[in-house]
Amino acid sequence: MVSEHSDAPGDDTTALALKILVAGGFGVGKTTLVGAVSEIRPLRTEELLSEAGQSVDDTDGVDQKVTTTVAMDFGRITIRSGLSLYLFGTPGQDRFWFLWDELSQGALGAVVLADTRRLEDCFPAVDYFEHRHIPFVVAVNCFTGARTYGAHDVCRALDLDQGTPVVLCDARDRDSGKEVLIRLVEYAGRMHTARLLDSVG
Repeated sequence: MVSEHSDAPGDDTTALALKILVAGGFGVGKTTLVGAVSEIRPLRTEELLSEAGQSVDDTDGVDQKVTTTVAMDFGRITIRSGLSLYLFGTPGQDRFWFLWDELSQGALGAVVLADTRRLEDCFPAVDYFEHRHIPFVVAVNCFTGARTYGAHDVCRALDLDQGTPVVLCDARDRDSGKEVLIRLVEYAGRMHTARLLDSVG
């Protein structure tokens, strides 16, 4: 989390920049979400899928996917005047998870993208954030042709902690992605405030 003070004469406002992670399984739409909401040209570290990765990358259900993120995606979105979010999309494959510890340093919270056709792929991300007490929301990316499940059904299937938000979204749509991020900021704010009050009490 970074605070940026304005240098304009007579301007006493403080700009707040919050770090948000976008995580989830392979091919779930993390790069798409960051690209859809970012107001700057997103930084992407995608490489073509190769034959060498066929034995470790499960492409069932995402047969049309030809690239993969090998480090991170980065974007920025202004939620309102004085509040910006820096978005860091994590790589989805197991062999790149060593990067998660570095990326999660200083993060306010995370969005865990889920695909109901491959719901088990987001279990590692859910476990990661739960064990590290990083607030997160689960955003179900509604793919064309996929069976639609309600938020309560997804919550039960993932065995989420009580109160963890589940929202339905379209990772391709800027407004839909922005709503997910606003929901996360609100939830993470409540969680951090509650922890602060507990520590004081």
